[in-house]
Amino acid sequence: MNAKTKAMTAAAIALAAGAAWAVQGTVYTEKTSQTGEIKWQPSSKSYLILYKNGTTSVSAEYKVSEVTGIDVPKPASYDRLVELVKSGSGASAVEGLEALVKEYRMAVWDKPAGRYLVQAQLAAGNAQKALKTAEAIIADDPKAAWTGDLAPAYWQALLKLGKKSELERQLKKAAASGGRAASAEALIVRGDMILESEGDNAAAHRKALVEAYLRVALMYDDAACREPRRDAMLRCADSFAKIGMASRSEKMRLESERL
Repeated sequence: MNAKTKAMTAAAIALAAGAAWAVQGTVYTEKTSQTGEIKWQPSSKSYLILYKNGTTSVSAEYKVSEVTGIDVPKPASYDRLVELVKSGSGASAVEGLEALVKEYRMAVWDKPAGRYLVQAQLAAGNAQKALKTAEAIIADDPKAAWTGDLAPAYWQALLKLGKKSELERQLKKAAASGGRAASAEALIVRGDMILESEGDNAAAHRKALVEAYLRVALMYDDAACREPRRDAMLRCADSFAKIGMASRSEKMRLESERL
């Protein structure tokens, strides 16, 4: 094992005393796994884990390049906070989501919580704060800018602030190597970009449908794309309504509810 293992480093002593954020979970490498209290160390880009070896408290440090996976249970408050954001009550969820992003830094749940925190901040009209939230997470994990849970919310913050060149750069990465779900999310944002630049008119909605939303609704029907496909269908419903196709709008809305 390449990890540095020792009996209680100073950082581990602080962790054990509750002086720093840490979460219970398992760190995996190619050769081993270890379960205990995990803390991300940004200065060294490594994970510190505190565990018991018999009756002795032991710490191990794993460089991020060694780690092949991390398993951390879902936070007890996560589903409730997400539901608040989805129901339009995101302001009530901001404090709780901020705490999750901090506590689960680089420990699985920071990016899902970050996504909904950014969405809540955008809904409240705080685009600059939303961008700052996303960028802080991306500073730890650059891939989060173009794939995974956080990316779509980050893109919306870039769009809202008119940062088109950076948005285009990340959308190209998502389409090229972010996976099916990232590709679907990227197409949705391209449709949003069309409406942002060309206005809320029938011609723009037709273009967004053909070049983006309908492509996701009709072509991305695999399980990994369930969430973006539902979002695309809702956008299709709105766009069909805007161009006077009420029956197709209602059909898309009903189909989205069945997903």
